[in-house]
Amino acid sequence: MKEEALALVRGMTDPGQALNRLREYLQSFVLRSFHESEAFRPLAFVGGTALRFLHGLPRFSEDLDFSRVSADGYAGKNWLAKVKRDLTLAGFNPEVTWNDRKVVHTGWVRVAGILHDAGLAAMPDQKLAIKIEIDTRPPAGARCERHLISRHMTFLVQHYDLPSLLSGKLHAAIARKYAKGRDWYDLMWYLSQRPPVAPNLPLLQNALDQTQGSGRHDARAWAELVRSRLASLDIQAVHDDVSPFLERPQDATMLTRDNLEGLLHTLA
Repeated sequence: MKEEALALVRGMTDPGQALNRLREYLQSFVLRSFHESEAFRPLAFVGGTALRFLHGLPRFSEDLDFSRVSADGYAGKNWLAKVKRDLTLAGFNPEVTWNDRKVVHTGWVRVAGILHDAGLAAMPDQKLAIKIEIDTRPPAGARCERHLISRHMTFLVQHYDLPSLLSGKLHAAIARKYAKGRDWYDLMWYLSQRPPVAPNLPLLQNALDQTQGSGRHDARAWAELVRSRLASLDIQAVHDDVSPFLERPQDATMLTRDNLEGLLHTLA
């Protein structure tokens, strides 16, 4: 399977896009290993990577994000140990770490040698890393679905539905302390969907209450809350953050204050 990963990027002239595709292959590998561990009984797949795998978002991602929706069968450390065994049997050289001392449990999967073998690194010991985050106390109100994914390999995932995923992205855009270009690109994608996607308002309200203080913000006014953040956005920094992860980096130019304002005016 290592050769299959390398074949994906052989002959590619853009090293950034080659890195994105190689990382995505390993993300698929981790997701399949989680599927085989029955991790998607207590977990739901969320975030931008879920949006790409499930809905074709034309943006690559670095991390794998999950919410714990049940305590039954939760075994993060064991799942990461299986990921390491599976990668080793497939011919990779993985290093895996796990930290469950905080509310958000964090794992790292670092694979040595693959970047060098792909011609993307000069040093053989340079590692390709994937961060895994599991929120063990997510806000209540999400709705979950199950779907089969076939991207490099086939696996079944439990995940938030699209309105719940949108609520997570709105919360990030409103509450994140710094502007992250990937948040705003994803939000533009959501707002461009037809028919329009309405956010899961109970989930958004619970998320805002959890991080900003109970009653401080009204989820029903999400468009105004987004506009408030948009007014102070450094658009150039947003472009610089997201463009390396886009299938078509030039699409970052569509991410403008006027375009976002127009979408918000149309939908909210």
